Amino acid sequence: MTEPVATEVGRDFIRDIIQADLDQGKYKEIVTRFPPEPNGYLHIGHAKSIALNFGIAQEFPGRCHLRFDDTNPVKEEQEYIDSIQADVRWLGFDWGKNLFFASDYFDRLYEWAEKLIQDGLAYVDDQTQEEIRLSRGTLTEPGKNSPFRDRPVEENLDLFRRMKAGEFPNGARVLRAKIDMAAGNINLRDPVLYRILHAHHPRTGNAWCIYPSYDYAHGQSDAIECITHSICTLEFEDHRPLYDWFIEKLPVPSEPHQYEFARLNLTYTLLSKRVLTQLVRDGHVAGWDDPRMPTMAGMRRRGVPPAALREFVKRIGVAKANSVVDVGMLEFCIREELNRTSQRRMAVLKPLKVVIENYPEGKTEELEAINHPDNASAGTRKITFGRELYIEQDDFMENPPKKFFRLSPGNEVRLRYAYFVKCTGVVKNDAGEVVELRCTYDPATRGGNAPDGRKVKATMHWLPAATSVPAEIRIYNQLFSNPSPDASNFAADLNPNSLEILSDARIEASVAESNSTEPMQFERQGYFVRDKDSTPGKPVFSRTIGLRDTFAKEVAKG
Repeated sequence: MTEPVATEVGRDFIRDIIQADLDQGKYKEIVTRFPPEPNGYLHIGHAKSIALNFGIAQEFPGRCHLRFDDTNPVKEEQEYIDSIQADVRWLGFDWGKNLFFASDYFDRLYEWAEKLIQDGLAYVDDQTQEEIRLSRGTLTEPGKNSPFRDRPVEENLDLFRRMKAGEFPNGARVLRAKIDMAAGNINLRDPVLYRILHAHHPRTGNAWCIYPSYDYAHGQSDAIECITHSICTLEFEDHRPLYDWFIEKLPVPSEPHQYEFARLNLTYTLLSKRVLTQLVRDGHVAGWDDPRMPTMAGMRRRGVPPAALREFVKRIGVAKANSVVDVGMLEFCIREELNRTSQRRMAVLKPLKVVIENYPEGKTEELEAINHPDNASAGTRKITFGRELYIEQDDFMENPPKKFFRLSPGNEVRLRYAYFVKCTGVVKNDAGEVVELRCTYDPATRGGNAPDGRKVKATMHWLPAATSVPAEIRIYNQLFSNPSPDASNFAADLNPNSLEILSDARIEASVAESNSTEPMQFERQGYFVRDKDSTPGKPVFSRTIGLRDTFAKEVAKG
């Protein structure tokens, strides 16, 4: 069972409204809903809406429905329905028995459409989609009435029933509400209620060939489910008068009210479903769950903890005005959560071999390493020390600058949990590249301290050559190099260094043998998680996030 998520009541204008409604006795139970369209994968923007709607249901006496607005069978798939449910649960919320679909209400929506026709409030229009678009007018010019607007009720009913019976091809006719073609709000200029779509629906099959528009189905579904607070993003604010018009004209069982809040916008990120779909289709990423994608599937695969997303949403709050949130705030929440929860391990991403010449050949010893520096209950583990080791290539410089304190010829450093070592020689290949170091160690410094009190200025991670395991490491950076990528030409802003694959890395044997999907910290490297591409004998680990924000600095360098 999902544990309740602790949040702060009354920290935004929507919660203030709900509290006031409860204080005034307007409702006995608060009912919200998260209503995704099953035509794609959820992204981090949806996480804000999920946390808001389900969070309210936990904080106040109420419930939150998960309802799929499945009114467009051309774009909807069972794959998306399954992924959305998995995402909501992963984020830490559960709808219990309250799973619904707009398609559950197709019969009632159709009956109400006939009532609108009978009341003279809807008509069948034979114009093409382009003709309807051109006749709607502009923000400064009123629209023009359709030549079919004054059809008799009986003719409209007959045509609408024949539309339902499948008599006409796609696009031949639509059903429109009869409101006001001169309305200042273009959404009220006789919006389309039904269109003909001869397509197989994931749930209703071929039972229907006409489908309700989102604007028509959405509010009525809210009313059927007795939603008290219909919370949506700010772009639907201009749709609210239409939402209210349907509620007023139809015999709905309840009268929900729509409230709008600002959607999430992040630097270095595009959340347009069109852009995300094109990224996948054009092969810029390796699927909807590519760890560079802002989808929840991508973040889950990348090892982002759901608690970090909930904390991020809590920090940014809920407001009426649109704004752009620095992605650094999201990264801070991820690091903060991972630092608290992740066990520590060692990995060498770009190995450089070290031979400790005064360490006896064939000898090994076990050293004790802590699993978490701030959590003693996490315990310790054993790591094997021997004559041959691997260190990071970047931890050695043959001709170091003044402030380089790591390994260099003649310099002494500490190997974490192990000994002091000093570089005594360098082995190069024919190209003049350093391929191996020769070192000596001080047996008296076991555990990393010298009895004579001498100090070293660097502590380095390492791995034993004999027992460490080869692994592929994937380093992910921001998908876009521009903090404000252009949605109309997003390919130009793609970061060519968004993925670096290190195929010769080494990891602790215990990490390779474990099938855990929990993120861990590779010391001095960042937070990593086992990827689903791992196979027996070839583990693959993806970097969730670095220990500090280095990407912004690299971008600043140009």
